[in-house]
Amino acid sequence: MREIASLEMGNAIAAGAAPPCIRGMAGVFSCALGGAVSTGTGAIAMAEPKKPTSKDEPGDASPPAIRPMLFWYLVTILLILWIWQDAFRQVAMRTIPYSEFKARLAKGEVSDCTVEQDEITGKITPKAASGAAKAEVAKAGEAFGFRTVRVEDPQLVADMEKAGAAFSGVRPGVLSQLIWAWLLPIGMIALLWWAMSRRLGTAGESVLSFGRSRARLIAEKSTGVTFDDVAGCDEAKTELVEIVDFLRDSDRYRALGAKIPKGVLLLGPPGTGKTLLARAIAGEARVPFFSLSGSEFVEMFVGVGAARVRDLFQQAKAQAPCLVFIDELDAIGGQRGIHMSTVSDEREQTLNQLLVEMDGFEPNSGVILLAATNRPEVLDRALLRPGRFDRQVVIDSPDLDGREAILKIHARDKPLAADVDLRRIARSTPGFSGADLANAMNEAALLAARRYSAAITQRDIEDAVEKVVAGPERKSRRLVEKERTRVAYHEVGHALVAAHCEHADPVRKISIIPRGRAALGYTLQLPAGDQFLLSRSDLVDRIRGLLGGRAAEELVFGEVTTGAENDLEHATALARQMVGLYGMSDSIGLVHVGLRPGPFMPTAQDGAIQRDCSEQTAREIDEEVKAMLADAYQSARRILESHRQQLDRIAGELLRRETLDEPAFRALLDGHPLAEPTAETAAPSASSNGVPLDRSPGSVLIPETS
Repeated sequence: MREIASLEMGNAIAAGAAPPCIRGMAGVFSCALGGAVSTGTGAIAMAEPKKPTSKDEPGDASPPAIRPMLFWYLVTILLILWIWQDAFRQVAMRTIPYSEFKARLAKGEVSDCTVEQDEITGKITPKAASGAAKAEVAKAGEAFGFRTVRVEDPQLVADMEKAGAAFSGVRPGVLSQLIWAWLLPIGMIALLWWAMSRRLGTAGESVLSFGRSRARLIAEKSTGVTFDDVAGCDEAKTELVEIVDFLRDSDRYRALGAKIPKGVLLLGPPGTGKTLLARAIAGEARVPFFSLSGSEFVEMFVGVGAARVRDLFQQAKAQAPCLVFIDELDAIGGQRGIHMSTVSDEREQTLNQLLVEMDGFEPNSGVILLAATNRPEVLDRALLRPGRFDRQVVIDSPDLDGREAILKIHARDKPLAADVDLRRIARSTPGFSGADLANAMNEAALLAARRYSAAITQRDIEDAVEKVVAGPERKSRRLVEKERTRVAYHEVGHALVAAHCEHADPVRKISIIPRGRAALGYTLQLPAGDQFLLSRSDLVDRIRGLLGGRAAEELVFGEVTTGAENDLEHATALARQMVGLYGMSDSIGLVHVGLRPGPFMPTAQDGAIQRDCSEQTAREIDEEVKAMLADAYQSARRILESHRQQLDRIAGELLRRETLDEPAFRALLDGHPLAEPTAETAAPSASSNGVPLDRSPGSVLIPETS
């Protein structure tokens, strides 16, 4: 039966008239495999058939893509033949127990059988018993194929000879043996190896690729950012535009003997646009641009970082002239010294190789290195010298015009209402970086979408700015009436003291709606413009405003609470800076007795300094700070005592409205009544995440913490 089925199947396929099931399966396999082959060879998946042209000849050779397709056709046909044979045998034969086989063999009903390794197959012709009916006799002559599991039986051959049955042995099929003994195990091993190699490749690239550079080659204008998308740092743009222009038209500069800088270091606090400028250069420069991070050089194995630096510059020299951008340079460019750990040795070797590649014995022409960091104080001095980083471009927080230009860029694709005044928003956001302004515009769009509005209004942008500064409103935090009253007097104490101090920043908003993570209320003070210098009177009035909340609590309730913790922290830090850094104390004099952690990276406690003086001087500083705070506190208390009626009136109105803006606060100071709040003037709630930002010397946020 097997030979007949194989012969019929082979003839059918050879004649081109395969059975419907085989033709359908072959079609499915050919579509799937054809698509896979097309994609693997680089062609477009599911591409249209090639149209014949006049140049095509009947005798042309088939394309190379057809050869693997024919191979898969052959494999598929062989697999189908093997499955078809087993399926046909399963259907055509009856499975019987071995005991029944022995019984029929003893009766002489087994005419022929084939003894295989695991089973016995053959043909049984039943015999009718003596005295049976005619119908049973007719049915008994019908032969059928059988299959039974072979049992270890030493008498089997003797029994078959005794019964006169024809029997033969069969060796395992070549195709079955090939598939089960070779192809399937090898395929499983290959699949396991492929899975392990993918996992190893994802975790650590590859053992053999440790020394390869991970720099990404960025094509021209593939970043989607140009110099038109950068604002607020005109001087930095000028420096970088000149480098791009040198790469485009170097003859004009070489005619004057000018040489292109080997390296440009971008310095600035976080969020000011250092990486954005690098992306703009990648979009503007018509030369290859490599981009990577400083942390991508460092590995746990010593020497890998140096190998990656060498590989990076080899790739760059092959593409010269080109630009290489390293973000977060401080990850590998830290000051060298005596270290005992392996990581430090790896970092130093990487830095040494970078120094050699930038300006070593062999000239490195045509490769310009751009780097960005917000910690220039930790960089090695050999890295900062001319000949390596010839230019250091400082990117600071934008001024008023820069903030307005940044807001216009981020408002390009946003529908703005007619009442939006970006100049006013820029004036109310001193100290904001470009990232803060972008976040504020995005939050404004989200607030407008929350109201199902078709355009972003001025109110949306102002609420978004307030959300970025103070955090989201938390109207779900309900305070009892006693606590609400205490918070209201506390915040009005801040605002009232600031209003009666000549050099204090104007009060923009007062609120007793909890915001952020710990603030139960806040008083927002914003300067009228950008401030680059602060006088002693400015700082003293700022300390008075910070202590005004605690003074109001003590004046009204006769005791203080924990709500003034944040006020005391900022006031103490500011007074300590006045005494130790700015020389604004008569007893300490002009001695500079403190060290800042860094120009662009302040510590978590704003204004914290490191002591650089003797124990006696430190004791005198503490006494001077204590006296300065006590004097400012008494001054704030006197202001509140002399304006007690204003304190009660404004606190009562704040309890009723929960929020007072600058015009309402000014009207209450002058004794004018306020109109009843409406739904349009009520402050909308916000419920997304946010973290208060410290601003110095820009906006002053005075929250009350729980």
